[in-house]
Amino acid sequence: MTSKVTYDHWKPISDTFSVDNDTKGALAVLEWAYQNYPEDKIVYSSSFGAEAICLIDLIYQVKKDVHIVFLDTDLHFLETYEVIDKIERRFPELKIEKKKPTLSLDEQAAQYGSALWKRDPNQCCQIRKVIPLRETLTAKEAWISGLRREQSPTRRSTEFVNRDEKFQNIKICPLIHWTWDEVWAYIRKNDLPYNQLHDHNYPSIGCFPCTLPVEGGGDSRAGRWAWSGKTECGLHVK
Repeated sequence: MTSKVTYDHWKPISDTFSVDNDTKGALAVLEWAYQNYPEDKIVYSSSFGAEAICLIDLIYQVKKDVHIVFLDTDLHFLETYEVIDKIERRFPELKIEKKKPTLSLDEQAAQYGSALWKRDPNQCCQIRKVIPLRETLTAKEAWISGLRREQSPTRRSTEFVNRDEKFQNIKICPLIHWTWDEVWAYIRKNDLPYNQLHDHNYPSIGCFPCTLPVEGGGDSRAGRWAWSGKTECGLHVK
């Protein structure tokens, strides 16, 4: 069994996993993660997009009662909340926490002005995503994410196991070698519920004011904050 990673010693661990298997290393990475981190020291932060659905199914094969946190910004599409309900019925032993920001939308508007996501999307993401995740990770040593290298240029160097400078812990990304087609092949093979917006050209689904469908084969992040140069919410950048 691969030994436990530390914050200062992560790359040799990441390089030990083989991708020559049905899940391209994902299942082995998850088995290692849940064997090496105590239950109260690891969490999966899930967006409940297509990649997340695959990851949940794989995690359930390893450990059924895992802690999953959903950053509930109060700005998600109705379809996102619907798929969470479906996942809870499909995988009843999962412990899904809907983590909300300290500020309600009304309180945010009173303090920063209305529709902050239009004027300063970075600040809005900081309040509604980054700070809540930081609060979640304060007592954790590691967190799991569904990042894939194919998603965008900013994610191409993602490893299975990553030193996370932003949150000062370890970020584990089991799906880095999966393609978009492989994600959907897995969903169909296992008849998994998924966000219906994926059927309407939404490859990446975030908050409804900041997410558009993607046409013409753009990268999967092209519909996020499309009016600006922003491509990440801030969870995966230093």
